[in-house]
Amino acid sequence: MLAAGCGEPDGTDLAAKVNGERITYADLERYEISRVQDPRGTAGVSDAGQQLLRRMGLLRELVDQRILLQRASAQGLGVSDRDVDVALDRRRLAYGSAEDFQRYLDAAGVELRDLREEFRRQLTVEQLLNREIASKVSVGEEEMREYYRDHSAAFAVPEQQMHLAQILVGESQVSPIPNLRNDDATGLEPARRKIQRIREELDAGEDFEQLALSYSEDPVYAANGGDMGFIPQSALEKTDVRLRRALVALKEPGDISPVVQTDGEFRILRLISIEPAGQREFEDTEVQESIREVLANRKEQLLRAAVYEVERNQASIRNYLAERVAAGHGLGD
Repeated sequence: MLAAGCGEPDGTDLAAKVNGERITYADLERYEISRVQDPRGTAGVSDAGQQLLRRMGLLRELVDQRILLQRASAQGLGVSDRDVDVALDRRRLAYGSAEDFQRYLDAAGVELRDLREEFRRQLTVEQLLNREIASKVSVGEEEMREYYRDHSAAFAVPEQQMHLAQILVGESQVSPIPNLRNDDATGLEPARRKIQRIREELDAGEDFEQLALSYSEDPVYAANGGDMGFIPQSALEKTDVRLRRALVALKEPGDISPVVQTDGEFRILRLISIEPAGQREFEDTEVQESIREVLANRKEQLLRAAVYEVERNQASIRNYLAERVAAGHGLGD
């Protein structure tokens, strides 16, 4: 629908031009696949107008990306192959297995090597923005105190909470497999052997987060390195008694439980921190860090938006897709 009849008079397939650099519909397709976090989120969308509106928004993002890439290139910036591999592996998780991901790319007519380069471009832009914006953002103590005064209720903890992480392995088949190694234990004994192997690696000093990313079969938390966030005491009291016993034994941040078996599932739990009930004061270093993060993020987002606008104003841009949409409705010259 989007590419049909979109060729320019010279027979090319241009979606836009940025300072003379061509952006084709194939470029836009690769960018779209790289940006979609969950392929199921856009499935079944049949309204042509909504599809086209979404595609125009993605093209605007892609135009912005290419503008900043030109700036990054002039500064000699670039990212490593390893960083690209990590980004690609994380995206593959949304599609299940490596085979499912490849089938999706084949159906879209996108080569994996081209998608890798798209991720490289995105990471390069992030490197540029971190260098020119994030490194220059500062947050003062007075503005942090003002934020705390205005939002003090947000730092009141009504009941004790535990910040937990877990590695989960189950006997049933998982689809899609939510870990980087595409590793799924099917059957009770294979699951038991797998979780014991993971526990041995933890005992040997391996990183909990990395093991969760690589092997956990938890569909919710594996991609976060097993981090489950803060869980209030009232919720913990409703969990399986076997889990409660393991949690009670976790006393200090960093403590890791033995393997806990519950109805065909095996877990290893890690205590990240315990949050007592009560009002958290401004002097709490974690409170200050959370406030600093919020304020820094706000400033960074503002500066990013300003940079995009300034760069866009200075660039030579022609959006052929927008021109075609307008012309199709009798607008424009």
